[in-house]
Amino acid sequence: MIEGSISWYDIMEGVQWASLMQALVSRKDGPQLHTGITACRGRKRRRRSLRPPKKAGRRLTAFAASIGQPFSFHQCRLDSDETFRPSSLKLVRGEALIINCMLHLPHFSYRALDSIASFLSGSKTLNPRLITLVEEEMEPSSDGGFVGRFMDSLHHYSAVYDSLEAGFPMQGRARTLVERVFLGPRISGSLARIYRARGDEEGCSWGQWLGAVGIRPVNISFANHCQAKLLLGLYNDGYRVEELTSNKLVLGWKSRRLLSASIWTSQDSDL
Repeated sequence: MIEGSISWYDIMEGVQWASLMQALVSRKDGPQLHTGITACRGRKRRRRSLRPPKKAGRRLTAFAASIGQPFSFHQCRLDSDETFRPSSLKLVRGEALIINCMLHLPHFSYRALDSIASFLSGSKTLNPRLITLVEEEMEPSSDGGFVGRFMDSLHHYSAVYDSLEAGFPMQGRARTLVERVFLGPRISGSLARIYRARGDEEGCSWGQWLGAVGIRPVNISFANHCQAKLLLGLYNDGYRVEELTSNKLVLGWKSRRLLSASIWTSQDSDL
């Protein structure tokens, strides 16, 4: 049995792993693959509307058992200052480690930038086979001052609100929940960072940060690109997907880029 492990920064509902488990079960060649997921949990109290990692773990464990997928779920805690310590992750010798980091709404609204940096930099020391990163796409400001960054943020969240119209009516409980619990705190935090920012520090993405510390990009496969376009076909025509670089797919709403998903590997990986 081959061992594989996934370390997850903010697991949320965890429903996105169901398709991976089904793909592993359907493999007809090679030995059976055991998969473990470790959710990194902060010590600060989370919003009541967000599902705790333990509940998500129980759901994933039950689903894995229902399809016959060997699976285990674990948790590791961040330090009191929300810093990630690589030693808190229990790894099995010889297993393939994948790091997954989700930095978009609703995940990103309550995480400090220093906490995210500690997770990504600490992950590098573990020599992961892959690092998958999902983050908001904030276009670089044409003006290095507050006004330029403020206007870029305004245009970005205006596009986010426009995209909500595709699935959430203006008057509705779900729409109100999204605005008050997710978008409101995120916008407030973004404006606070813009106000405190100096120079161009707001313009650097986490993908650029990974490249700067020696993490290498991994090419997006043709199948990944086709699957993304197929999924978009289920939704409003206003959404689009583009391959911005060889390792990054970007989700956009009309002419504005909203989210990106990129794939990386540590420099010493044998991928």
